[in-house]
Amino acid sequence: MASVADHGRGRGWGENENGHPDPATEAFVAHRNLLFTVAYEMLGSAADAEDVLQETWMRWAGVDLGTVLDQRAYLVKITTRQALMRLRTLGRRKESYVGPWLPEPLLTAPDVAEDVELAESVSMAMLLVLETLTPTERAVFVLREVFDLAYDEIAEAVDKSAVAVRQIAHRARSHVAARRPRGVVSPVETRGAFEAFRRAVETGDLQSLLDILAPDVVALSDGGGIKQALLRPIVGADRVTRVFAAGWNKVGAAMSFEPVQVNGGPALLVRLNGEIDGVMALRVEDGLITGLYYVRNPEKLSRVERETAVSR
Repeated sequence: MASVADHGRGRGWGENENGHPDPATEAFVAHRNLLFTVAYEMLGSAADAEDVLQETWMRWAGVDLGTVLDQRAYLVKITTRQALMRLRTLGRRKESYVGPWLPEPLLTAPDVAEDVELAESVSMAMLLVLETLTPTERAVFVLREVFDLAYDEIAEAVDKSAVAVRQIAHRARSHVAARRPRGVVSPVETRGAFEAFRRAVETGDLQSLLDILAPDVVALSDGGGIKQALLRPIVGADRVTRVFAAGWNKVGAAMSFEPVQVNGGPALLVRLNGEIDGVMALRVEDGLITGLYYVRNPEKLSRVERETAVSR
């Protein structure tokens, strides 16, 4: 049976005797996209974020709403605590992961890209930077920098003092600033680089591919031990081009590339003989591609054919 975390219905299907959603259900549904985004940015996994929402709903359904002054903040607090517990479990799971781990890609609506801060916060590049933070640093950074929660609200969510949260936020902000993409890229610039890259891979034009890659481009792929993938990052335009050349010579004629919006940015949905092979997301800076993220793990591809709503 589906729950309210899936469809916005629950607790006896979440309806009162008049057939209308009860107040708890209405509040949860109203903030569901926000709660999913909080959990996803903390975990990098849509499947785990959905599990967190299930747990959040079960706890929220038992709350006396008369004692809740700010329903949004209260729901975010529950979600954050559940996500923190799951994040620590995920850390142990990732230690045995085969090859590089990449976030689970989400097909997102075009308007996500228009919200520059939201798009950056869910991008593959940023989620990988967040992976380098401790669980508490990640929670504090996401809640403060992305969702603009007050320090006292964050303190309650992570069970720290407001003073400690300020120190954690400063440390996390400095850490992310040293590793995040260097600047905001205009949509026109991004679109131009993406189209050039797409034409190059569709035609197998290796010189055009080399021209659009930054000298220090980094390529990562995630097969999860199920599909063949790079076992370590490939750095440098020449080396990345050689990897593409090898792949093109092997299966190029059987591949097709569909432009999509993934995690708020440009990506290619790659098909091999008509079947989805993976998703390749890009990072663009100064008109060149600086990051290539190819997710082939089939367990991470359930969200690439239907849009997932994210919001702040």
